[in-house]
Amino acid sequence: MQITNEQLHKIMPAASATDIALYLPHLNRSMPEYAIDTPLRAAHFIAQIGHESGSLRYVEEIASGRQYEGRSDLGNRYPGDGERFKGRGLLQLTGRANYTALTQHTGYDFVGKPQALSDPRYAVLSACWFWQCRHLNRWADADDLSAITRRINGGLNGIEDRRAFLQRAKEVMQCL
Repeated sequence: MQITNEQLHKIMPAASATDIALYLPHLNRSMPEYAIDTPLRAAHFIAQIGHESGSLRYVEEIASGRQYEGRSDLGNRYPGDGERFKGRGLLQLTGRANYTALTQHTGYDFVGKPQALSDPRYAVLSACWFWQCRHLNRWADADDLSAITRRINGGLNGIEDRRAFLQRAKEVMQCL
């Protein structure tokens, strides 16, 4: 399934035409590769990336990342890991452990070059990979926004914004 420019703009009305043009080819290439291939799965995925990226504006966390320093649950065991492996990509991949696992999956050295996740192709790839690794299609198929949000964010931060994105995505993807 392919998403059109018009569909993405309706789901993310605050996204710029430039950002949509930048990310859309990568979304259309990577989503099917990671089985984000039904209207409901796509609606949930796009809703989450819409929220996490601020409608495709941010592929790097605005905060410094110091709050992740020493977080063993994220694999941040060396001084500077918090800032080095702060949230990047369309789902804000965070922590040395995630960057290492993505490196193992792709063969590209994201541990050595963490800023590469700000590149549109890797920003999308990392989001699709994270989605697949966390088995989020299962929760998308069940139409469980809260379960998906908890697995991405650790809680229900921004749930109303995510719900608004999801509502628009479901309308556009015709899954209501």
